[in-house]
Amino acid sequence: MAERNSTMLVRAAVFDFDLTLADSTAGVIECVNHALLGLGLAPAEPSAIRQTVGLSLPRTLEMLIGVSDLERASEFYQRFVERADQVMADLTVMFPEVPETLSKLRALGIRTAIVSTKFRYRIQSILARESLVKAFDVIVGGEDVTQHKPDPEGLISALGRLGVEAADAVYVGDHPVDAEAAARAGIRFIAVLTGTSRLGDFSGHEVAGVLSSLSELPGALRGPASMPQ
Repeated sequence: MAERNSTMLVRAAVFDFDLTLADSTAGVIECVNHALLGLGLAPAEPSAIRQTVGLSLPRTLEMLIGVSDLERASEFYQRFVERADQVMADLTVMFPEVPETLSKLRALGIRTAIVSTKFRYRIQSILARESLVKAFDVIVGGEDVTQHKPDPEGLISALGRLGVEAADAVYVGDHPVDAEAAARAGIRFIAVLTGTSRLGDFSGHEVAGVLSSLSELPGALRGPASMPQ
């Protein structure tokens, strides 16, 4: 793993959502087991489900049952989404450092976006509850792309809508799949260790910085507003 912790000049910070900005673990566990039971399968252990947070639903099912089953994956997807529409927002908690971190990034003149496999409408409902909708310039959710991470489609779309080049942005995420997506999009990646991944899990990925909390992010970035005139 190549790691650089020096201060960076960026114009945009793009974030993953689950376990980067918010803890949706309780909701994901509830919805995954609801879907598994609906398929006639045994519920999974919470610890196993937590390892899948942030992955696509077909990949989640594959990891939990050990095989790729496209027919079951389609029904699993439908059952998960059905239950998530009922409970996910209420069972998702924003990390407490997020509002202040976003405010500091704004003060630095850094634009912000979210790119996640989570549905955009669900992210927006959670942000609305927290009065944070206006804190993000762009949100790209699972329904906005044809290919999910590690495919770079979502990141490329977000950068285009921000009007920012890849070289002038960072992607902040908690999972190696985020690091791979960033590399494929040509964006510097910053790992935040607020999920299940540890530092060693990013071995083999180029990492521009490692944070124990998002509160450390503004100090690692220098935005346009901080540059001498």
